[in-house]
Amino acid sequence: MTNERTYSYLGPAGTFTEAALAQVPEAQGQRWKPVANVAQALADVTDGTSDGAILAIENTVDGGVSSVQDALAKTHGVRIVGEYLVPVSFVLVAPRGTTLEQVVDIAAHPVAYAQCLAWLGENIPGHSHVVAGSNVASAIGVLDGSLPAQAAIAAPGVPKHYDVDVLAEGIGDNANAVTRFIFVTRAVAPPAPTGSDKTSLIVELPREVPGALLEMLEQFATRGINLSLIQSRPIGDRLGRYRFVIDADGHIDDERMADALMGLKRFSPNVQFLGSYPRADRERVHAEPRYSDASFAAAREWLRDLRSP
Repeated sequence: MTNERTYSYLGPAGTFTEAALAQVPEAQGQRWKPVANVAQALADVTDGTSDGAILAIENTVDGGVSSVQDALAKTHGVRIVGEYLVPVSFVLVAPRGTTLEQVVDIAAHPVAYAQCLAWLGENIPGHSHVVAGSNVASAIGVLDGSLPAQAAIAAPGVPKHYDVDVLAEGIGDNANAVTRFIFVTRAVAPPAPTGSDKTSLIVELPREVPGALLEMLEQFATRGINLSLIQSRPIGDRLGRYRFVIDADGHIDDERMADALMGLKRFSPNVQFLGSYPRADRERVHAEPRYSDASFAAAREWLRDLRSP
C-alpha cells in the first residue's frame, strides 16, 4: 500500500500552473496529475481523485481569472488553504527551422496573448491569433498540426519539454507581471491565523435596489477590513444579476472578520466562504485599535455588564 498523494494542475508539463504547484510543500515528492481544464481539477478534489489542486486566480495585468471564479461559485465542498505567486514571462516558439519572417498565425492562450500585444504589434504586425487551451497546448498544437499556426506563445519551461526553436524571449508587455495561484483542497478547517492572512468569499446581493452594493461593502468598512479584490461576475439566471468575488484582509478567527461574515449572512441570501489562508506576500495585516480582537472582547464585556447590573 502506498501513501502517495495526488495533486491536479492545468497541464501538460511546462505550464505556469506546474511552476506554482512546485511551490506547494505538501505536493513535493507526490504524484502530479495534469488535467485539461479548471472544472476537471475541482472535480478531482471533490470526488477524492486528488488531494488538492492548484488554480490561477488573478494576474497583475488582466485581473481576476473569470473561469476559475465562476467554477468556484458552482463548486461546493472545497476550501482555499494557500496561495502562491509565479512571475510571468513568455517566449515565442516554433517547429525547428522556422524563422520569424515566416510567422503569420500565432497560437496562444487568450490571457497570454493579451499580455504580449505590444511586442506582437511591433514585431509581427500582420499576424492573426489562434486560440489555444493553455501555454503548453499552444506549442503542442503547432508541433502536431492541430492548430493552424506557425508559432506559439508559450511558457519559458516549454522548450525543456518539447522540440522547438525559440524565436524570441521575454515578449510580455509587462516585465513585472505576476500570476496568483490558489491551492484548493476538500473542505477542512482553515489553517491557523498567522497575522498575514486573507479570506476569500463569493457574495450575492439580496435584491437589485439602490444602495445594495454599498450595504454589502459596509459590512467590511464598518469593521475596518480592507478588500484587496472585489470583482463582479454574472450569476447567469437573468440579465443584471451579479455575484461578487471578494478577497478581504484578515482571518475568519479574527473577531472583526467573524463579525463581518455574520453581517454578510444576515444581509445576503448566498454567502460562500472559500477559505482563510496565509498571504503569499506574507505582508502583515494591521487593524486599528478599535477593530482589534481585544476591542470586540471589551465591547461584549461592557454589554454583558449592562444586561446584568
